[in-house]
Amino acid sequence: MVKGFLSDGPEDAAVTLLLGHGAGAPMDSASMSAAAKALAAEGFRVVRFEFAYMAARRSGEGRRPPPKAEKLMGEYLAVVDQLAPRGGHLVIGGKSMGGRVASMVADELFAAGRIAGLICLGYPFHPPGKPAQLRTAHLEALQAPALIVQGTRDEFGTRDEVPGYGLSPAIELLWLEDGDHDLKPRKAISGFSAAHHLQSMARAVSAWAARVAK
Repeated sequence: MVKGFLSDGPEDAAVTLLLGHGAGAPMDSASMSAAAKALAAEGFRVVRFEFAYMAARRSGEGRRPPPKAEKLMGEYLAVVDQLAPRGGHLVIGGKSMGGRVASMVADELFAAGRIAGLICLGYPFHPPGKPAQLRTAHLEALQAPALIVQGTRDEFGTRDEVPGYGLSPAIELLWLEDGDHDLKPRKAISGFSAAHHLQSMARAVSAWAARVAK
């Protein structure tokens, strides 16, 4: 395992999932850890990493705000450089902002044959309460195979909003009923538990990866 990374699942897995964290929570947040373990249970090698601003918080250098997503693209590419020599297929992605940054470098890496695709867990289509500030322009022509897993009541993009965005046909969407930005449902309302949604997410990623990582 690369120093400073968290890894779950078999080291010799046929597919490695590289996941970046969201804007405000580290790579070992409860949400990221639960998702990683669910995916590892499906046989993936799941590698989590932190962007420099978040690592600085952990080391006591102060609570830096997250940079603009565009400024994190180079960091994501550098992490891919570290993992690429391991063999097997690589799928990049992440939680919220981590998935957004991955989506911004995905086509470059896919065209070079370095990744098999992209997964986003709770994509931040727009800031909460600001539906006009879309973060979708680059997704309209995305070429890399992608799977976005989204809760139907995610305040960053609901099931009522997203179908109108004109996303690339390379993007598949999995909607989790009543899920929030962490994919968590309200069990009393939906009848689903967080564990059920994570299992559904992991199984969908497994079926999708079987098609794109050949």
